[in-house]
Amino acid sequence: MLELIKQPWPWYFSGFMILIIMLLLVFWGKSFGFSSNLRTLCTIAGAGKKVKFFNFDWKAQRWNLLFLVGAVIGGFISSHYLSDPEDLKLSAATISDLQKIGISFKGGINPDELFSVASLKEPKVILILLFGGILVGFGSRYAGGCTSGHAISGLSNLQLPSLIAVIGFFIGGLVMTFLIMPYLF
Repeated sequence: MLELIKQPWPWYFSGFMILIIMLLLVFWGKSFGFSSNLRTLCTIAGAGKKVKFFNFDWKAQRWNLLFLVGAVIGGFISSHYLSDPEDLKLSAATISDLQKIGISFKGGINPDELFSVASLKEPKVILILLFGGILVGFGSRYAGGCTSGHAISGLSNLQLPSLIAVIGFFIGGLVMTFLIMPYLF
């Protein structure tokens, strides 16, 4: 059984599982989104006493916090116990493009130039990560949700704002990849 779990599964399995989860959420009148957990955690920490946005009944979001904890635990288990230690496979063109902007590919998911402890000695890396985090936090709040909330939950509920947000996410990703990132590195 463990060998079956360790094997790569077809792409459509995850699509089917997302379908099941979305049907269950619609049945119980819930909507999915990871960024709402940040609001819930801030509310639990007491931010509702100072900022009206955080003043809500966080206990209604316990199911979403449980989903967050399950995702973290599941990610840990799968990366430490259920994955083969072989290198990630990237196309030669992608590796070449990364090398052109000064990022080496060593087989891992995250490049050491940005996500290693040693890289935190570089002020440029700290600024990129800090500014990127602010943009993601502000963007998910301004857009009324994160990519998972809009693309999975919002689109499955046929919400026009989610369609507009998803189109914006793709355009932003393309702009970042082809116009901004080459100049940062």
